Amino acid sequence: MSRAHVITVSDGVSAKTREDESGRALIGILKRAGFEVTDPVVVPDDERRIADAIIAAAEHGADVVVTTGGTGLGPRDVTPQATSAVIDFEVPGIGEAMRRAGAASTPMAALSRSMAGVRGQTLVINVPGSPKGATESLEAVMPTLAHAIRLLHGNTKHD
Repeated sequence: MSRAHVITVSDGVSAKTREDESGRALIGILKRAGFEVTDPVVVPDDERRIADAIIAAAEHGADVVVTTGGTGLGPRDVTPQATSAVIDFEVPGIGEAMRRAGAASTPMAALSRSMAGVRGQTLVINVPGSPKGATESLEAVMPTLAHAIRLLHGNTKHD
């Protein structure tokens, strides 16, 4: 069974002034898809804390790490920068697919800096912080995850 980990990036959720609706929704999607989901982590919009959380999840064997929040244009939206600092390489098609799916609902999807990349054998995916944006984004790429995980674990045989 593949393992997934969700990291919520939010000053409000971290300070307990807001509920973690997005993280909860993402966990539900991943569990319904058959992933074993570890306990979620909440961090403030802080580049070092985000990077450390991604590194820890990868080191603990997560096949997929999904972060939610911090992908917009605000001054504290630093999730893509933190992710870029700790990945080995980017997977641009995942970010493109998420923005394309979001554009069907809102033109604001073009402002998302959601991205994905690989650290070791872990796929890291950044999705928006709103529950709708987070779920639409993850659902858009769910069909690719099993194949991505197989490739990252060295199963490169194509049918």
